[in-house]
Amino acid sequence: MPFIPFLGAAVRRSLRGTATPALLLLAALSPVLGGCGNSRGPGALDSVPGGADSAIQVLSNRADLISGGDALVEVRLPADADPNRVVVTLNGKDVSSQFARRENGRYMAQLTGLALGENRLSARIGNAAPSVVTVINHPNGGPVFAGPQVQPYTCSNADKAINAQCDQPAEYSLLYKSTDPSKSGLQPYDPANPPTDVATATPQGQPAMPFIVRQERGFQDRDQYLILTLFDPAKPWTPWAPQAQWNRKLLITHGGSCGVTFRDGNPPLDDYSGTIPANPAVEQSYVTALGLGFAVASTALDNLGHNCSLVTGAESLVMVKERVVEQYGELRYTLGTGCSGGSITQHHVANAYPGVYQGLIVTCSYPDVFTTAVQFADAHLLRNFFEDPSKWGVPYTPQQFADIEGYLLHVNADVADEAFFKAVTNPANPDCNGVAAGTGPDKLYDASSNPGGTRCNVTDYMINVFGPREPAVWSANEKLLGRGFGGFPVDNVGVQYGLGALQAGKIVADQFIDVNQKIGGADVDLQPQAARLAGDQPALANAYRTGAVNVGTHLDKVPIIDGRGPDPGAAHDSVHFMMMRARLDAVHGGHANQALWEGPVPLIGDALFAQNALLAMDRWVTAIESDTAAKPLAKKVLDNRPADIGDACYSGTGTKLSTGRCPEGVVPYYATPRLVAGDALSAVTNKCQLKPLNRADDYGPLGLTDAQWAALQTIFPTGVCDFSKPPVGYQPTVAWLTYQKANGQVVYGGTPLAPAPGYSGSGWASPSFGVFSPSP
Repeated sequence: MPFIPFLGAAVRRSLRGTATPALLLLAALSPVLGGCGNSRGPGALDSVPGGADSAIQVLSNRADLISGGDALVEVRLPADADPNRVVVTLNGKDVSSQFARRENGRYMAQLTGLALGENRLSARIGNAAPSVVTVINHPNGGPVFAGPQVQPYTCSNADKAINAQCDQPAEYSLLYKSTDPSKSGLQPYDPANPPTDVATATPQGQPAMPFIVRQERGFQDRDQYLILTLFDPAKPWTPWAPQAQWNRKLLITHGGSCGVTFRDGNPPLDDYSGTIPANPAVEQSYVTALGLGFAVASTALDNLGHNCSLVTGAESLVMVKERVVEQYGELRYTLGTGCSGGSITQHHVANAYPGVYQGLIVTCSYPDVFTTAVQFADAHLLRNFFEDPSKWGVPYTPQQFADIEGYLLHVNADVADEAFFKAVTNPANPDCNGVAAGTGPDKLYDASSNPGGTRCNVTDYMINVFGPREPAVWSANEKLLGRGFGGFPVDNVGVQYGLGALQAGKIVADQFIDVNQKIGGADVDLQPQAARLAGDQPALANAYRTGAVNVGTHLDKVPIIDGRGPDPGAAHDSVHFMMMRARLDAVHGGHANQALWEGPVPLIGDALFAQNALLAMDRWVTAIESDTAAKPLAKKVLDNRPADIGDACYSGTGTKLSTGRCPEGVVPYYATPRLVAGDALSAVTNKCQLKPLNRADDYGPLGLTDAQWAALQTIFPTGVCDFSKPPVGYQPTVAWLTYQKANGQVVYGGTPLAPAPGYSGSGWASPSFGVFSPSP
């Protein structure tokens, strides 16, 4: 029995960080229990537990992140094997009846019956040694890796839910695309009374067919998801024999804005959901994708306006992709599309959980939530000053407001503050969806009457990521409760607001002194205070390592097409695109994986951007997929970019006018308060390192008088920002973090998951993309 120690070691490797000693012992003894002394004769399984060559392959997800009690599993049989002699057991129970040689010639099952936690899956032929793997199953209602879930929580499906996690059986309906141009989107389809205006779809490489779609709606992670596919109601669909029109590609749609809610919501489908109303004259890209044969998926949790917790959004996407593979079949690749907050989710998930997407289509984009939060916090503080002339020591003009803020007009600060910053940072937000006013921990926070209530702000909502504030900075209410609120990873200590405007002669020194003397900050309840806002630890460091501040560590491994138009004062200025490009340049020495398409249509650039970008991205990712060379994925992304996909200027109606960016007059870009203060274009500094004041620095054409210099020393006693140095807490993003221990306890700031078991996830994408093992 010389292979027994080898098998035990292999199993130990596959279970690293997850298995109990008892389970390891059982796995090591499994060859003995399954037929000690039998040689690996003809027809024996290739038994390499923990490796990509294992006979058992868990196809629908990482084998340690499975959810819902089921998984798509294949047992790879030798060519001479008799399937009737295969015995598959799950936790010692024979589940062979779930497996069969399928239409595709493979021995597969939609395996059900997984217990919560660790599951031992074994397969053997006759009395030969078994192949053994471990599958870790999580609740369908979550969490999987996002950590303890926010409470209280309301399920809208209380009449159908089978538990407090909102779980209910999936529901299916039929839809169709109409030939009537007045009927935009998809319409209900009744097979008993078929409509006469069904359009024709032409899926890639397949004959034309009626444009009928099946929609699956269900609940995962306590919230709703949708999966749509072009569908022939007269034919079956199984994961090993999907209908031929499906090209095995997946498009994920996202929603904009940033919101904190404590109840389930609706998954977004339209290209600009949450930002710009759908144009009925323009087909949404999810409809285009369905007609080409794509599957389309969306989750309410990937709608940033409904759920601004980026880790929970990532978790929901991992779960819905698993569902797609289990129910519909293995994927070639996944593309994302979305505007504003929909771009943030894509950027964040692609960086923090590389492999979820293979291509990004972003519009009116931002790099992330929490460097944008710096900009919007500055807008909030500057508004508090500029819009209350009683605070002024010297007069200002509205144009000087904008000069200090970096905007064309001050209205951009109004939008940034009212529509975004206040909506997600006020812990007593009366619009907090799912939390009512009153007293008790399940009611809305009130600093005076209900200090232990639910805080409806994004940093408490994401406390698993940022961690609680340290006792040294606790407010009176935190001391009363004996716990810290969620840390705030934003800071303005040492920021010289308006410095660039002073250097350019747009404001005078007295104005520069006045605004910096009085701008102040905010306390943990977002109430104004005279002192500057000091960012919390460990929140600042955690923001970088988790990707909440997206420095682009892993974004070189995915192609990006960014659509951009002029900003009419809606806080979506094109400088956000330039920030992402600058981050790629800083971290990877280039940005050739990112193409910018500009045009004159406000925010989005071109009315047909989403549809045309989908077609272009499909070509780009197909080319990457065909590259099977042994080289890093980041190099494949660059090597296989089609020659006609790059920066371009569009007409607004779908016509490409030129390569390269549009003229500045078509799509101008402005700055932000922090860029005016001297930050680099990459804008990743949430808290700056400080340097001593130096009177020899550039303080405008006239410099500073003795009195002004003395005032500046009083304002900045500990120094001013040194933007030439790395931000406080700066570090690369650590990919694939989990925020929970095996027992469910929170891990603040996350900890890296063990390497993905080698026998898992091969159904997520073609091998060229190396889904769970990003190239270095």
